[in-house]
Amino acid sequence: MRPAPTILHLDMDAFYASAEQAAKPSLRGKAVVVGGLGPRGVVATASYEARRLGVHSAMPTAQARRLAPNAAYLVPRFSLYRTVSDQVMELLGRLSPLVEPLSLDEAFVDLEAGGTADDSASARATGEGLRAAIRAVTGLSGSVGLAGSKMLAKIASEEAKPDGLLVIEPGTERELLAPMSVRILPGVGPATGDHLRRAGMTTVHDLAEAGEAELVRLVGKAHGHGLFRMALGLDDRPVVAERDAKSVSVEDTFDVDLHDRARVRAEVERLAVRCVERLRAADRSGRTVVLKVRRYDFSTLTRSETLRGPTDDPTVVREAAGRLLESVDTTGGVRLLGVGVTGLADYTQEDLFAQAADARELAQRALEHPAPTEGGEEEAVPEAGADTAEQLAARRWPAGHDVHHEEHGHGWVQGSGIGRVTVRFEEPWSAPGRVLTFRIDDPLLRPADPLPLVRESPDYSSWPASLPKSRSSGAGSSEGGESSP
Repeated sequence: MRPAPTILHLDMDAFYASAEQAAKPSLRGKAVVVGGLGPRGVVATASYEARRLGVHSAMPTAQARRLAPNAAYLVPRFSLYRTVSDQVMELLGRLSPLVEPLSLDEAFVDLEAGGTADDSASARATGEGLRAAIRAVTGLSGSVGLAGSKMLAKIASEEAKPDGLLVIEPGTERELLAPMSVRILPGVGPATGDHLRRAGMTTVHDLAEAGEAELVRLVGKAHGHGLFRMALGLDDRPVVAERDAKSVSVEDTFDVDLHDRARVRAEVERLAVRCVERLRAADRSGRTVVLKVRRYDFSTLTRSETLRGPTDDPTVVREAAGRLLESVDTTGGVRLLGVGVTGLADYTQEDLFAQAADARELAQRALEHPAPTEGGEEEAVPEAGADTAEQLAARRWPAGHDVHHEEHGHGWVQGSGIGRVTVRFEEPWSAPGRVLTFRIDDPLLRPADPLPLVRESPDYSSWPASLPKSRSSGAGSSEGGESSP
């Protein structure tokens, strides 16, 4: 534990949904749900307006539609989210060399290592400056937690949501944690939480009062020891700048179970190509190929094959995944397939074994079965003759994705079906735009790249040089536990 709240945790507010609202003026202040829109789709993020109606992440989209039938349901645009995430992470990198990203919209920052804070006042000023910078550069809001440990900083940012800042002063940790649910602690999921509840422990105070010996008896030595320390507010984990990925994988969930063995094989080969594309984008190679198959009855099987050395060759990965598929019975139907590579390395071992196909042949396969555009649950290549007009339109014109019309300009897809696509023409900095409908094969309409959320981003090249950095700065309040909206 540190004597000053110099560990910062940033969590962007309802990130995907907020980005969509910022990009689409007609959706601001309205319920927005981002996720897979098929029969088996799952909510990735819901706006706060949708959350008030009971919609939350990981909920089946079908259930969300029942709770919020009038919400806007959009397919994710990961290219936009990555661009905004890069802008946010660049700002965090200006605060400290020790930035630990947890996802596109969440990260820890060691302010002490960057010399941008060494007490409560300077930490608060840095946090407020960061929130202002993020809003100016991206148009979005983020919540900030500041504390003497990673665990408490993350708890603080959660308590500060939405669009707030909370400082937990060293020495106030136990008082703050005491009334909170045991589920607030890292590693306490539904199963552990239910086990503790049956033992009469529902709050963090209950855990601290029970003592380490009782917690060890209930949940085991390793978990019990850590749980007791967390209940006391103790956490010595450092902020780690490099979080090395242990695996690279891709998977698809299919709206209709696959029964044709040739179709299943073709999907596995397509996933292998996409997996290697991600592997190469990360400048990595891998030694073990993993196949994941979820069958019609929700049983999930995994198979793996370890190669002689690391590779990033798509032919090798494709053929290894194909061999793994041969050991899996798919006759009852397949609802999900995944291909991954583990045992990552920074180099490639050439000539692992005779590579049966030339790379050009694999590239041709990729052209014949192209990966879908990024966004949410990615859709599978359909069986011949199985597509309806609605399915074709949904794949070409995903709801929420950007389009450009030669006469009407930039817009986004509101919906499609029965050979038509409906588009709202507006830009992030315009007023809500008008809605027009076109044929799905209109030659004047084409998919487009996302526009920036802020038309003219301010220059933050010298930031955060102006922020106070010492105890003598006198900036901000040092009162612990105060939240600022």
